[in-house]
Amino acid sequence: MWIGPEIPPLRGMERSGIPRRGGSRELALELKVSGQGWKLRVLNKNTAPTMTRHNPHDTLTSEAINLLLEKGLAEGLPKIAEMLLNAAMIIERSAHLGAGPYERTQERNGYANGLKERVFHSSLGKLNLRLPQTRDCEQPYRPSMLERGSRVDRALKAAIAEMYLQGVSTRRVTGVMEKLCGLEVSSTQVSRLNAELDESFEQWRTRQLPEIAHLIIDATYVKVRVEGAVRDCAVLIAIGICRDNAKRMILGVSAALSEAEVHWRAFLASLKERGIGIPDSVTSDAHEGLKAALKATLNASPWQRCQFHLQQNAQAYVTKLDQREIVAADIRSVFNAANRAEADERLIKLINKYQKSAPQLALWMDKAIPEGLNIFCLPQHKQKRLRTSNMCETLNTQIKRRTRVAGLFPNTNSILRLVTAILMEISEGWETGKAYFNINKNNQK
Repeated sequence: MWIGPEIPPLRGMERSGIPRRGGSRELALELKVSGQGWKLRVLNKNTAPTMTRHNPHDTLTSEAINLLLEKGLAEGLPKIAEMLLNAAMIIERSAHLGAGPYERTQERNGYANGLKERVFHSSLGKLNLRLPQTRDCEQPYRPSMLERGSRVDRALKAAIAEMYLQGVSTRRVTGVMEKLCGLEVSSTQVSRLNAELDESFEQWRTRQLPEIAHLIIDATYVKVRVEGAVRDCAVLIAIGICRDNAKRMILGVSAALSEAEVHWRAFLASLKERGIGIPDSVTSDAHEGLKAALKATLNASPWQRCQFHLQQNAQAYVTKLDQREIVAADIRSVFNAANRAEADERLIKLINKYQKSAPQLALWMDKAIPEGLNIFCLPQHKQKRLRTSNMCETLNTQIKRRTRVAGLFPNTNSILRLVTAILMEISEGWETGKAYFNINKNNQK
């Protein structure tokens, strides 16, 4: 029974009586007012009411447990995530302002300015969040927990958002953007995110490099819109094996509208300026622009033509389908020779074999296959891994998988942004992982 004056019903308040030992009662009036969190307790009829400050965040644990018990995992976890994220953002905003809610201090940096409803897409489903707003701050408050993530995902969000804002979007691209970005994307947010990414990516692309023992280079193509037309943009990639620890690292990446010699030459010249030295070998395909650029910039390094590409090129000279497997096996026998002398001997026999039945194939073999035999100048434990540019082809597959989601890029900068993010993460894994060759044998050339 309540002792004292009648308390009128108050919005947001609850009244409760709590039993006490000895049969007497402690009457408590708990005020649950949004933003205040005051608790009023009346000990007995002769004791004046006392007021204690109540921290609203203390109830998070019990509320989370109740949600989990009432709604189960499927419905409870998203609600718990919403509750925790909303509470964490309020705490983070207070730290950003230098003052808590309703706190008066001369040291505060701006003021709270309400909340803005946003829907965030996560692995738990849609989360209805209330993003805290600020005013009169030196820097606007942005929830760090919603901006954190891998560089790849952030770059993909930026690329898709940029397409959307420049009118290149379709329903499919809009759907992908909503799933990956989660929150609505404004032009200001895109510009800010792109600026942050571009600065860090440019630092990585122009960083100083260690001396490289072996260089593997290749290119892949991504669709880009240029002056209203759809073009193929060449993405040039270079991988190096470090001379001191035999670990792999991605040396650099560049984007251009073609694989012309001028683009390859500028790319390779930048690698030399950053300190790769003179590699013991360079492995690549036989693109004419690349070959000319290698002669101009890395002429002192032996060039190994990719044996995998050689096998593919040979099929263009095979006129009968039933002969393709036979020709491939014959060329493979040359590549698998124990040494260069044996490979040359097998090649001569192979050319004689096809001299009459396939003269064009024999002529091509005489000219092209020796370019794929320079690998024999390296130690045997390195030959198998450096005789092809398959290492780059694997990277190209990963790039294609990620760029396929975005579809058509609005410019080369957006391509370079996403590809750089992918390569940075892969390179970090290589540089902190195992050596690519047996380190005990790496003292050999």
